[in-house]
Amino acid sequence: MREARCHVTEERPYAESLDCVGLYCPEPLFQARAAMDDLEVGDVLEVLADDPAAEEDLVRFAKRAGHEVVSIEDQGNQKRFLIRKGR
Repeated sequence: MREARCHVTEERPYAESLDCVGLYCPEPLFQARAAMDDLEVGDVLEVLADDPAAEEDLVRFAKRAGHEVVSIEDQGNQKRFLIRKGR
């Protein structure tokens, strides 16, 4: 259990950020799953990844786990995912 929670603001619309740049399948998925376990329902996880398989993996994971992919932003050499914890 975490001692302190991150504050969600308009400038930072997520509770946790996960930098998976340079990591390849299945590591971004494993790290995202572990990070989601530490969040409260409704919290948003930001994931940065440059693995070509990350989009398919994270979208599939979110759907199966009951989470919501809020956005996927292409940032050129990486993508930014915002995933809201469901259940």
